[in-house]
Amino acid sequence: MRRGPWLWTAALAAYTFLYLPLTLVVAYSFNDSRLNAEWVGFTWHWYSELFHDEDMLIAAGNSLLIATMSSLSATLLGTMAGIAIHRYDLKLLNFMVLAPVAMPEILLGVSLLLFFIQVLNLTLGMLSIVLAHITFSIGFVAVIVRSQLTSIDESLFEAARDLGASQWQAFRYVMFPLILPAVIAGGLMAFTLSIDDFVVTFFTAGVGVQTLPLRIYSMIKIAVTPEVNAVSTLLMLLTLSMIVLASRFAPDVLKGKA
Repeated sequence: MRRGPWLWTAALAAYTFLYLPLTLVVAYSFNDSRLNAEWVGFTWHWYSELFHDEDMLIAAGNSLLIATMSSLSATLLGTMAGIAIHRYDLKLLNFMVLAPVAMPEILLGVSLLLFFIQVLNLTLGMLSIVLAHITFSIGFVAVIVRSQLTSIDESLFEAARDLGASQWQAFRYVMFPLILPAVIAGGLMAFTLSIDDFVVTFFTAGVGVQTLPLRIYSMIKIAVTPEVNAVSTLLMLLTLSMIVLASRFAPDVLKGKA
C-alpha cells in the first residue's frame, strides 16, 4: 500500500497532538521556576521537593496499596471469569463481566457510590476504593485471559485427561502454564488502571482518603507548579512501564492477534 505525503503529514500531526503535551509536562518538571509561564533553567529541585512532601508521599502510598490489593483480587477473579466465559459461553456472564469495561467511568462511579451508601451502608474510604477498582478491573483481566485461551489447542487438555489427569491436574499442569503470561499481563494492566484512576476513585473515596490522582487534582486547582509536573512525570513513567511489561508477557493478546 502506497503511503502518500498527506498520510504522513496527518500521522505526524496526530502524534504531535498526542505526545507534545506529555513532553512539555516532563520538560517543565525540570524548570527552575515556581511558575510554568516560561523556561528559566534546569533543576532537580522539584523532585527533591516532591520526595519531602508528606501529603504526596501518603497519597502515593495509598495509591500503591490500593493498586496492589485490587490488582491481585481482580487477577484472581478475572482469570476465573475468563476461563468460565471461554468454557461455558454464558451470555449473562459475558454481560456481567464486560459491562464495567464498556460503562462510562462517571456512571460506574456514581453507581458504586449509591450501592456502597444505600445498599451496603458502607463508610467510604480505602475499602470502598479497593472494591470499586476490583469491579472495573475484572473485565480487563477476563478479556486478556479469554483471548489467550482461544489460541490454545483444546486437544492438549483432552490428552491430559486421557492420560489420567484429573480436572485440577489438567488445569494446574497444562492450562495454567499456558495462560500464565496472559494472567500476568492482566494483573499488570489492572495495576496500571488502578494506580492512575481518578473518576471512579473521586466518587468512592469519601473524606480523608487521598490517592495520587486525587492529590494532583487538588494541587492543580491552585496552580500547575513544576512539582505537579514532577509527580505527573513519575506517574506517567510508572504507567508506561507497566504497559510495556504487560505487552512483553502477552504481546499477541494485547495487540489483538490472538
